[in-house]
Amino acid sequence: MDIREIQNLIKFVAKSGATEVKLEMDDFKITIKTTTEGTESTTTYVQQMPMQAAPQMVAPQVAAPVAVDAIAAPASDDHSKYITVKSPIIGTFYRKPAPDKPMFVEVGSTIGKGDVLCVIEAMKLFNEIESEVSGKIVKILVDDSSPVEFDQPLFLVDPS
Repeated sequence: MDIREIQNLIKFVAKSGATEVKLEMDDFKITIKTTTEGTESTTTYVQQMPMQAAPQMVAPQVAAPVAVDAIAAPASDDHSKYITVKSPIIGTFYRKPAPDKPMFVEVGSTIGKGDVLCVIEAMKLFNEIESEVSGKIVKILVDDSSPVEFDQPLFLVDPS
């Protein structure tokens, strides 16, 4: 994220009326706090996150390691052929447009490019998330009314 994007984010938060916004990415964390209408100050904290070494995986001691490998390998291969639909924004994930309306999509639903998959609420704005691919919904990775982060996987789509 460059300085212009941070400045635009500060302006957006100030205009939105929010009092505090926190944004955490892989390598940095930003907290923007605005004060009440009587004053015009905005405080921004940008903190560089320390890089951590990837944790080393230790294989568990299993009586029949061949059975474990046979189960684990196909599961990872299955997900590689799917397209992951990720959240473009931070907010609250909703699977339906209103409490009394049906879900946008279910597991097994066939979708086309431009179809609405869900809604993400951010700062009292409901953003429709449209599919960029055609295919079939294989898995829904987030529960309804759950908070989501930027770039968090939401759906697995089989494009075939």
